[in-house]
Formats: sequence, C-alpha cells, structure tokens
Amino acid sequence: MKNLFPLQPLVNLAKHQNDTATVKLGQLNRQQQNAQSKLEVLQQYRRDYQARMQESTTHGIERADLRTFQAFINKLDDAICQQLKQVSQSKVSTQLGRGECDATQRKLKSFDTLQQRHFESQKHLEKKS
Repeated sequence: MKNLFPLQPLVNLAKHQNDTATVKLGQLNRQQQNAQSKLEVLQQYRRDYQARMQESTTHGIERADLRTFQAFINKLDDAICQQLKQVSQSKVSTQLGRGECDATQRKLKSFDTLQQRHFESQKHLEKKS
C-alpha cells in the first residue's frame, strides 16, 4: 500500500494559489488592454477634433467658436493625461500579478518535485519488499 504524500495539503493549497493567481493575471491583462484601448480612442478623437478645428480656421471661424474648440481640446488633453496614468498603473499591476503568478508556479513545481521523489522512494521500497 502506498503511503500518502505527507505534504499533499500543501500541494493542494499551492495549486489553489496558482489557479487564483492565473485568473487574477488574466483579469489584469484584460484591464491593461482596456485601458490602452481607451487611451487610443481618446488620442484618435483628439487628432480628429484638432483636424476639424484646423479646417474650420482655414475657412474662417468666430473667436467664440475657436475658444470652444480649444477648450474642448484642452479637456481631451486632460482626459488623455489621466488615461496615460491609468495605463501606467495598469502596467505596474500586471507586472506584479505576473510576478505573483510566476512565484506560485515555482512553488507548485517545487512541491511537484517533492511529490515525485516521494512516490519514487515508495516504489523503491515496494520493490525491496
């Protein structure tokens, strides 16, 4: 009869931690992609709006309308700046999540190695008997 691996509860815990870290990393990756996509949309919208303003100025534009264009572009610049910060924070979070996932995988692999050695030694003992 095979002896059970005495560290099996720790193996189970390590598997659970690895699964949790993997799911979390997936969520962090999606959040980072969403933040990057929002940034790109804002940047494209700003370029389009800037082009509309330039076209309007070549055809003549009232000062009030020009100020409105400029004020809106300034708001877009503020939104882009905030989104850049969000992207940066998201990248940091994703890196931390990747590090956590790597650590749980190493831990799980270590337990896996110990478990394999245990079962090999059990087989060796059984052959001797």
